Amino acid sequence: MGVDEKKNIETVVVNEVSSDSESPEYVKTEDGLPPMKRENVFNDDLNWIPSRRALFFGRIWDAFAKPPNERKYLLKLDLFILSYALFSYGLKSIDVNNISNAYVSGMKEELGLYGQERNLFTTFFNIGYLVGSTPSQIIINRVRPSIWIPLCEFIWSIIVMCIAAAHNARTIYGLRFMLGIFESCSYPGFAYILGCWYGPDELAKRMGVYDLAGYAANMFAGYIQTGIYTGLNGACGLSGWRWMFIIDGIMGFPICAWGFYSVPDFPNNTRARWLTKQDRELGLVRMAAMGKKSPKKLTPKRFFDMFFRSWRPWPFMVSYVLLWINGTTSYFNLWLKATGRFSVQQINLIPTGGYALGLVTGFLFANLSDRTKNRFGWLMLATWIRTLGAILLAIWNLPFGAIFFANLCGYMSEPVWSILLAWASEEFQDDAELRGLLAAVGNSIGASFSMWVPLLIFPTPQAPHYKLGYKVLCGFNGIDMLALIAFLYLSKREHRDKVQNAYGLWVSRDDYLIHLQEIEDRERDELSVVPVNSMIGPTDIATKMEVKADGTTKRLSIGSGELSIDEIYRRDPPPQFSA
Repeated sequence: MGVDEKKNIETVVVNEVSSDSESPEYVKTEDGLPPMKRENVFNDDLNWIPSRRALFFGRIWDAFAKPPNERKYLLKLDLFILSYALFSYGLKSIDVNNISNAYVSGMKEELGLYGQERNLFTTFFNIGYLVGSTPSQIIINRVRPSIWIPLCEFIWSIIVMCIAAAHNARTIYGLRFMLGIFESCSYPGFAYILGCWYGPDELAKRMGVYDLAGYAANMFAGYIQTGIYTGLNGACGLSGWRWMFIIDGIMGFPICAWGFYSVPDFPNNTRARWLTKQDRELGLVRMAAMGKKSPKKLTPKRFFDMFFRSWRPWPFMVSYVLLWINGTTSYFNLWLKATGRFSVQQINLIPTGGYALGLVTGFLFANLSDRTKNRFGWLMLATWIRTLGAILLAIWNLPFGAIFFANLCGYMSEPVWSILLAWASEEFQDDAELRGLLAAVGNSIGASFSMWVPLLIFPTPQAPHYKLGYKVLCGFNGIDMLALIAFLYLSKREHRDKVQNAYGLWVSRDDYLIHLQEIEDRERDELSVVPVNSMIGPTDIATKMEVKADGTTKRLSIGSGELSIDEIYRRDPPPQFSA
């Protein structure tokens, strides 16, 4: 063995890790396939147990309850990807809210907007969004998101500032159209990126936080608009609502600069400087272990087959599009103004309470859907809440408090886009292009409906008591529930021909077996070298220790000698090792 025979050496045989299907690292299969062990991708200690504090904070944000190496990796992704996504999407949500706030803060009187102009501002924005959404997502398939998304942000910021110089509705129509085009890449692009970097127990809450950034921005927009109206109205000869657009545009430039650095593209082609070489390799291995396919080139034939020869997009699409037109939050401030009880400042501030409520319920729903692994149930609950609000508003002749509560129901149930997108990302994890296009095509179709549905059922002259609007929304919510049920049924039917992997995602039998073989090959052939700095005896120094990917010791070298590959040797008394 190359070790002095006079030395007293005791042999301890290391047994193989049991593949007992009762172990939490394994997932049972129902069709006779061998169970798949969840890989220790980050080479963390398999015996690591989180502290009580880590478990507590892990219930709020899962990364805190992860083993050290995995936690460090996830928090790094959160810091860079989510920071830009939150700031970027939040700023765009402020701009969307600005139109409504500006309309009740002097724009209407200054520009003489006494017809359907307010709805037309939204319509022209939606036309631009319709025109830009799908082409933008196709561009992301060919141009790096780290270039395309921040570039659109830069152009968007310039256009927002131009609205401050508008002196008639027609100018704003054109600018809102351009805003729609350059904003269309933001939401579906980020949803696509997040789905490529996070797993099923992480995705919904991160999409939820991203989604709720819009709510937080809308909440603060009321305070910002109030501050500007009070402090800057008339400064340099400009009205307060004009200053809001100027400040909004200026805020976009530093966010744009941060985007060029922080957006990591996809695991298979990332060149983000904040990711180490090991981080990039871990990203690839991690997504492959989950069964998520890397993006490939999108062709016209592939696009046609994806949307016209498969059931997959359509239940999702029906529910997603209805979320575009089922909302009632944008009409809340019109009702507040019509009551005659509130000042301009109060009209801007009161809806922020609804946004705060939406922040709480939205994060709660997303978090619980991750923890319970149940997307359908939480989506249905949110839809029921939204339906209740629409029913009360359709009745209308109710006390002030009941109408106030009905408007709040819209805020409580609206931030569920994240759960729907997370569900689709998991069901279609084998098709990266479909995952990327779902939100984009859904936005295009949703924008096309939003161009005329509000004009038809929520005409501005009828505000705040719409004869038809809320009744129609009750019917739309019923259709939404049926679409969710269809999505659940068709997904489960497709699962019959698939196998559930260790992450709870459904993959084809061939992919399952291929990945199972890859795990066995890596555990057999891939060794990592760990230096050991402890003395084994007075003269023998342990120079290196080689371990398997699953953490079990494979070879230990001592001085010029070497111990057996399949055994761990220790002295009597046993030495103390320190890595």
